[in-house]
Amino acid sequence: MPTEAAAQGFSRPKPKRGKSLSLRRTHSSTEADRENPRHGSFTVEVQESVLPPHLRARLWDLFQQIEREVEVVYAENLALQEKVEVLTERLEAGTSDKAIGEESLDGTVKANIAKNKSSSQLSQKLKTTYKASTSKIVSSFKPANTSQCQMVRRFVGHRDGVWEVNISRTKPHVLGTVSADRTAKLWCMATGQCVLNYVGHSGSVNSIRFHPNDQLALTASGDHTAHVWRSAVVLPQVPPEGNPLLFSGVQRSSDDDQIEGAEKEEGEAASHTEPGDSSDFAPAVVRSPLTEFTGHTDVIIAADWMADGKQVVTASWDRTAQLYDLETTELVHSLTGHDQELTNCSTHPTQRLVVTSSKDSTFRLWDFRDPSIHSVNVFQGHTDTVNSVTFTSGDNVVSGSDDRTVKVWDLKNMRSPLATIRTDSAINRISVSALHKVIAIPHDNRHIRLFDLQGVRLARLPRSNRTGHHRMVCGTAWYDENPMCNLFSCGFDRQVIGWQIITAVA
Repeated sequence: MPTEAAAQGFSRPKPKRGKSLSLRRTHSSTEADRENPRHGSFTVEVQESVLPPHLRARLWDLFQQIEREVEVVYAENLALQEKVEVLTERLEAGTSDKAIGEESLDGTVKANIAKNKSSSQLSQKLKTTYKASTSKIVSSFKPANTSQCQMVRRFVGHRDGVWEVNISRTKPHVLGTVSADRTAKLWCMATGQCVLNYVGHSGSVNSIRFHPNDQLALTASGDHTAHVWRSAVVLPQVPPEGNPLLFSGVQRSSDDDQIEGAEKEEGEAASHTEPGDSSDFAPAVVRSPLTEFTGHTDVIIAADWMADGKQVVTASWDRTAQLYDLETTELVHSLTGHDQELTNCSTHPTQRLVVTSSKDSTFRLWDFRDPSIHSVNVFQGHTDTVNSVTFTSGDNVVSGSDDRTVKVWDLKNMRSPLATIRTDSAINRISVSALHKVIAIPHDNRHIRLFDLQGVRLARLPRSNRTGHHRMVCGTAWYDENPMCNLFSCGFDRQVIGWQIITAVA
């Protein structure tokens, strides 16, 4: 992924010790964005150029060198994060701080300590530094309950990073995904096939939410618009026999060839089918919306339905959220007050409540229950960008931030959080299981962790070369109605993964 330094020059500054590489995430791919590399998409497009061929070739070589250098630094950063996780797990198992400290120090430092055993001040300083560097991570890990987690299947087909995943709320239930490749896709969860492609946006599609009681989908895009389109589909035939976990098209291991093939042909999106199945099933294509909302002046990062399904709310990088009437497309309220770009919005499942999050490290609760006036409350519980905020099925709000914390709040008393979960990586779009009351937390460091609403860690989803995501995990979504595959995740490795989570949490 391009960094700001790579966009501005050809030399990579030496990274500072103890700091991990931060990769910028963008959600737009309009024509104006492509002219400004700091706000462009990750999709490279070849266009006509006035530059001589030898200069274009030289620039291409230079950018390839930059990309290779960034990948090396990124890999080194991930390796360091793995070491931190190993140390953390050993601390949980009861390994003494002294033993781990001796193993984590390099040979030069240990030699210096051996030569200067008489220097108690130096020894004390080293101990203090080590404890301070690990305390923030270790403090978040409480004794974990026994939970079973396994990867069930992959949904491969997007040609760029997948920003969000969601489940339709009306039958037949389908899996919805949106991507920086400018498309939204609907998938059959029983067969793993793509059943619909929405290609009506001209920019990165950043979110997808489904109507509470109709077959409609709402998508937000980097082209400054939000679209409502028909999500009714005809599902392919489900195989009548076989292990319910092993649907047709299941991929238990990494299939790099199939992922690369998805880059070459957009149509090769679904998974393989077994003999006798609908292998010739062709996904529907929707090219234009039923309704379009165009009131924002910058990227729309998220959009959601109000509880009654008659209004929609949008959140944008223009620092505003807007409430629209679905039938007339007229603007009902413009919600202003955030000091920086918005990052997400979410609505309460049964009440006229909206929460918006922002890069200004705050989130706001907007109350529209009184039709004559709406109120707003500002919450400053985080110290960095708030990337995600969502309601639970009860009276709680859960927020996640780049400050590496997730906080659970009570709607009746939001002066202080009920629980604070401290982790080791920035947090993206979280989801909460209505049945199990479990929070699924996607991280920049490719991990997905499960916590309950009291802040107790339940599990970390498996991740290796053969399972899990290979790059940043962007979002999660629960599907409580299917115990065989009840959690979905999406990432910037272009993959969507279905998981089976078995937990004893009520």
